[in-house]
Amino acid sequence: MAAKIKKGDTVIVIAGRDKGRSGEVIEVRRDDGQALVRGVNVVKRHQKQSATQEGGIISKEAPIHLSNIALTDPKDGKPTRVGFTFIGKGEARKKVRVAKRSGAEIDG
Repeated sequence: MAAKIKKGDTVIVIAGRDKGRSGEVIEVRRDDGQALVRGVNVVKRHQKQSATQEGGIISKEAPIHLSNIALTDPKDGKPTRVGFTFIGKGEARKKVRVAKRSGAEIDG
């Protein structure tokens, strides 16, 4: 399936504990259908001290399911679904993501 959400995109959480919050996608895990979003779904973990890292309680982002996040519309900043369209003709044809809400191109 085509990549509707990619690393670096700004997304909004549409379901769950952090509903309404937004952040940047740090990592997408295609096999699990999950993504890490900066500042969203933050959990506290107890970490043992090692030679490189200090021990204690740390906060870090946990993965969130792709069905619970939506891409931010580039025009009005609200959640939108993603579609695809082709630009150009022949060999120069390029597949781009398009916001269903406004029709704006997401990546140029």
